[in-house]
Amino acid sequence: MKLSHTILLFFLMLVARDLGPAQSLDRIVGVVDREIILESELDAQVQFFVFNNRVDASTPGLKEQVLDVMINEKLLVAKAIEDSVTVGDEEVQQRLDQLIQQRIQQVGSEARLEELYGMPISKIKREFRDQMRKNLLSERLQQQRFAVTRIARREVEEFFRLYKDSLGIVPEQVDLAHIAIKLKPGAGASAAAVAKANALRDSLIQGADFADLALRHSQDPGSSSRGGDLGFVRRGQFVKEFETAVFALAEGEISEPVETEFGLHVIELLERRGDAVHPRHILIRIDKTESDRDTIITMLDSLRTRALRGDDFALLAKQYSEYKETALIGGSLGITEVNNVDQSILPAITGLQGGEIGQPTPLTIPGFDGYHIVLVRSRIPEHLPSLEQDYDRIETLALNLKRSQEYSAWLEELRTSIYWESRL
Repeated sequence: MKLSHTILLFFLMLVARDLGPAQSLDRIVGVVDREIILESELDAQVQFFVFNNRVDASTPGLKEQVLDVMINEKLLVAKAIEDSVTVGDEEVQQRLDQLIQQRIQQVGSEARLEELYGMPISKIKREFRDQMRKNLLSERLQQQRFAVTRIARREVEEFFRLYKDSLGIVPEQVDLAHIAIKLKPGAGASAAAVAKANALRDSLIQGADFADLALRHSQDPGSSSRGGDLGFVRRGQFVKEFETAVFALAEGEISEPVETEFGLHVIELLERRGDAVHPRHILIRIDKTESDRDTIITMLDSLRTRALRGDDFALLAKQYSEYKETALIGGSLGITEVNNVDQSILPAITGLQGGEIGQPTPLTIPGFDGYHIVLVRSRIPEHLPSLEQDYDRIETLALNLKRSQEYSAWLEELRTSIYWESRL
């Protein structure tokens, strides 16, 4: 089942910060199991709904509808905890990175996002990691509940008979595949960064002031002005490599350089308090050069030439593509409506017809920074839906409707087995 409810709530929280803090912080408007919903939280989410849907804030019943969604979400989380559903730290981090990247695309840049929230990207991620974990618990619970839902052909045919006049036109679609190569810093840049990080660590070991070195040398804009101080944090609030290193340190110990997707970190553990630690760090980024980019582009140009001369694109993708999610399936990106093609891919297919391969273009998405070439396997013109041509699409719509109906019935069951209360 899709994250329609859980992702909505995550964005409600983010946008609520954009719209400013609420004034009422003390009235409880809802209770679910052991959790409460404050009026300030409800007001912020109502503001978001009004902002996003361009509706009148005084619409009768609006606050009650939004509170109902919030209660449903907390019911799901309570049930997930009751059923011992778990999610891993890596999954939380990956999904949070994806959502932050979507938010960056919405507002235009990382700098604009940081300006809106009044904090660096690293702190935004720490602030919302717990909420993302709850969202994923809810999603995992729904997957366990509805993954086994199936739909028979007769049900699909009945759905099409009932709703075909309201399905509208099937928009133009494209069937895509790609080969992607990750942008990696050359040996020289990596060696220079390692040398600088080691030199800074040596200075610290010999007694240099950590805060002063962080202020002058750290390339983390969120913490350098504070002497690299990251405050007290718990597990699940940093990327895996950084977290592993931090929690392995003794108080006062300074780490060897630790490499993450952000660069090299020299970390000192200031204090350990229960299951929380108080670290500070100096970040040295590993710069990528134009030469590194040219190397990738040259390689992709060569692969494009081979494919145009007759080499099988899928086999080339399996052999050379570094984007793991698609490499094993021959680089396939599937069939997508043109209007829904990801913005990171759209420039690569603009103007291409079926059977054509685009020039190397940048591909920057969470966890991957590089270039790719995209093959347009085919273009499917817009048309009226039919069972013969669009069975998979219609089957998906019918299955979603069936799951939605089952989901609504299940929520009603949860409302009878888990304590909840609305105080509006």
